[in-house]
Amino acid sequence: MMDAARRPHHDGSPLYVSHAAPAIGDDVAVRLRVPVSPRGGYGPVERVLVRSNPDHEPAWVEASRDGAVDGWEWWTARIVVANPRHGYRFHLVLADGRVEILNQAGLTDIDALDGQDFALVAENAPPAWMEDTILYQIFPDRFARSAAADERPTPAWAIPAAWDEPLDPVHPGRGHQFYGGDLDGAAEKLDHLTALGVTALYHTPIFPAESNHRYDASRFDAIDPVLGGDDAYRRLIEAAHARGIRIIGDLTTNHSGIAHEWFRAAHRHPEAPESAFYYFHDDANETYETWLDADTLPKFDWSSDELRRRFVDGEGSVVARWLQPPYGIDGWRIDVANMTGRLGRIDHNAEVRQALRQTMIDVNPETLLLAESTNDAASDLQGDAWHGGMTYPAFTRGVWAWLADPRRIPHYGFHGELSEDMWFFGLPTGMPRYSARQFVDQFRRFTSQIPWRVQRGTMSALDTHDTARFATYASPGAVPLALGLSMTLPGIPVVYAGDEFGLEAVDGEMSRTPIPWERAGEPEVAERIALYRDLIALRRGHSALSTGGLRWLHVDDNAVVFVRESADESVLVVATRGGVDAVIPAPLIVGADAAQSLFGEASVSVEPDGAVRVRAEGTAFAAFALPGVSAPPASTASEDLDPEAFTALGAPPE
Repeated sequence: MMDAARRPHHDGSPLYVSHAAPAIGDDVAVRLRVPVSPRGGYGPVERVLVRSNPDHEPAWVEASRDGAVDGWEWWTARIVVANPRHGYRFHLVLADGRVEILNQAGLTDIDALDGQDFALVAENAPPAWMEDTILYQIFPDRFARSAAADERPTPAWAIPAAWDEPLDPVHPGRGHQFYGGDLDGAAEKLDHLTALGVTALYHTPIFPAESNHRYDASRFDAIDPVLGGDDAYRRLIEAAHARGIRIIGDLTTNHSGIAHEWFRAAHRHPEAPESAFYYFHDDANETYETWLDADTLPKFDWSSDELRRRFVDGEGSVVARWLQPPYGIDGWRIDVANMTGRLGRIDHNAEVRQALRQTMIDVNPETLLLAESTNDAASDLQGDAWHGGMTYPAFTRGVWAWLADPRRIPHYGFHGELSEDMWFFGLPTGMPRYSARQFVDQFRRFTSQIPWRVQRGTMSALDTHDTARFATYASPGAVPLALGLSMTLPGIPVVYAGDEFGLEAVDGEMSRTPIPWERAGEPEVAERIALYRDLIALRRGHSALSTGGLRWLHVDDNAVVFVRESADESVLVVATRGGVDAVIPAPLIVGADAAQSLFGEASVSVEPDGAVRVRAEGTAFAAFALPGVSAPPASTASEDLDPEAFTALGAPPE
């Protein structure tokens, strides 16, 4: 990886891209940075060309050499954005005649895949506030309970439980155990979020339903009275906004519950207009398509124009209702977004997500749209609608595979079966064991096909309401390291309520524990809360960690060293399980002699030859402030190349 650190660099951050949210037809400057120091250089480079692929036909632009600063040579090309996703890559012509290609997959001496090119995303910009977002996720039935909850009747589906009563993982308790958390209770705990440094609250569904998770909605135009109803939601939103906290709702576009008014109108009533909202298997509308064979979750048929009108199209839709006054939530997380509109040969997914986002733009363009897509989501996360994803492979699964240890913990399943098998994101093969090198390889693989802007909007969660809690399996000392990575790598950091209390859980059902507020003052819990507060403060206190570029400086089996860079500041990050003693050649780290410790135990020193030595022992996470990156002024013009000119580079035109 040391050789990789010496390579040319480009990413989608402002150091390298002049406009993160261009319109089609805009002219955008893209810059390449090449190390040229004799002790840590690359090349020499004689020419740089940028190859785009407008309308799936290659186009070439000659880059201009801007000059060198601090041992780095800079090149600039200007490209015209031609498509909603405009991919581009750099072709470097070396002095010895070799040609190498740089795209998001890295540097290669063979041809590259278009799907892994750098990409500009035209229009559909995320809200400006996304840059500073620290997302806090709650499960409303288990987060906090107000005194008003005692006055409400228990719903017919519910099995009441006291706040300190253990979770029941076996059906029917699994989905029906009811603790009575409510929205006024959540509002009463907003000061806890403020103290942590949280800027956005994401809650799982709050519509009426027949389960504690409420993903089986019975309607979408009202808030469950058990949670306090519409007025309680308005109070929560107002209280959150008064503290500078955004609210992200949770909407299920793939299915409803069988108690939903639309489904009840359609089931066994083929003449009903709502009959077109679902996939029925027979003329009598008796049997129907479901989500993963769950007969309580009938799947929506998005070929219905009327379903689209009621649900996602226009200001009268469900999507718009909760974005408008008197509520004014700030965005949506869409449940099962990857399956929405898809069934066999049918695929309406792009139409639905784009219509949904257009409605959000029409109501309030400063809103955020996130997609749950828990595996490889690259084909959907191209920026046409989703600003980012709730997805696990790039960050979450990689962190677990590196920093968690397998444990055999007895636990019960849905039907009461006892097992000691470790849960790992639904993979029947179990949790792999990764080195630090494999963690980075996986992160790079799964982000290589997603535009930089969308990477920044993708959630970096250690766990969620659908997973085991990371702390359950974390290796000794790994929680600060894993949390530190979530706060310093590109993406939206996520805190799942209860993690800051040190809660553990063997799977997603058991992670939905009532929050033990009474334990906040216990020394061990207070220490964990302080850890979360300090690492959130690190993220929020240094803009390079949210908007800066990313360069990997050193990776071995035990450690990762990277830097987040901007013109104003840089942050050097050291993460290790097993210790690190690495020497990084000059000029790969600029300004190390001025490094200031921000967090953790590690050392950074400058060797006599200008190289930088980074050391840490055991399991550690540390961050250091460095000066910002200096660059020469960018060139103002580029030369378009005739396709035949590429033959001079030793390869035929495409």
